[in-house]
Amino acid sequence: MRRGWKMALSGGLRCCRRVLSWVPVLVIVLVVLWSYYAYVFELCLVTVLSPAEKVIYLIFYHAIFVFFAWTYWKSIFTLPQQPNHKFYLSYTDKERYENEERPEVQKQMLVDMAKKLPIYTRTGSGAVRFCDQCYLIKPDRCHHCSVCAICVLKMDHHCPWVNNCIGFSNYKFFLQFLAYSVLYCLYITTTVFNYFIKYWRGELPSVRSKFHVLFLLFVACMFFVSLVILFGYHCWLVSRNKTTLEAFCTPVFTSGPEKNGFNLGFIKNIQQVFGENKKLWLIPVGS
Repeated sequence: MRRGWKMALSGGLRCCRRVLSWVPVLVIVLVVLWSYYAYVFELCLVTVLSPAEKVIYLIFYHAIFVFFAWTYWKSIFTLPQQPNHKFYLSYTDKERYENEERPEVQKQMLVDMAKKLPIYTRTGSGAVRFCDQCYLIKPDRCHHCSVCAICVLKMDHHCPWVNNCIGFSNYKFFLQFLAYSVLYCLYITTTVFNYFIKYWRGELPSVRSKFHVLFLLFVACMFFVSLVILFGYHCWLVSRNKTTLEAFCTPVFTSGPEKNGFNLGFIKNIQQVFGENKKLWLIPVGS
């Protein structure tokens, strides 16, 4: 009976955690929807008087908004890629590993199994990188995400703002999302600033629009500063062919630690993320 209650409680907590994990995404969506309303209706349709200026502002705004929303969607719903089945322990190997009580024998078993796999990295102590939750020998650059409860290829980090693990399959979309977020905030800031000055001087009458325009400028500037720093950091990582985890913890190869072990040169490092077709670098599709 007690075990049943524990299982039920554990299941309930997991369910609550899954629901709460969407809260940061909901916050971002609400902020973006409000910014859309504030910019399109309160600024362009109410505050801006010139018809030509309205049209130009709205065309460029919606072009940026489409790519911004598209990349955010792709970052959220592109599932992180897991290792190939050959990296998982077979049923027989799993049974042998679990039944073996001597740690040194377990390590040797992993070494023997790893000989058949294309892996070159090790733990800090030189042992084979093994996930005791997924029961697999980790491929190079693969890490276990405690939030997603899976091993993710070329894992960078788990991002609560997209409620997803960022890695091999969606890192391109995440970088594009950061880039278009920076562009989105910059465009709002530059186009709203003139009307912020006019409201400040009392040259425009609408009190309701004044609140939206002033707050829109403040929010856009705040997000722009934080996003441009984050985007710049990830650009630096891409140029070195590093992940966030590798930047904080130097990967260890069979020959020893090597902080630039995956560096292939600037152009090839970019191609590792965005692909070889340059025409697709700015578009959130697989390349």
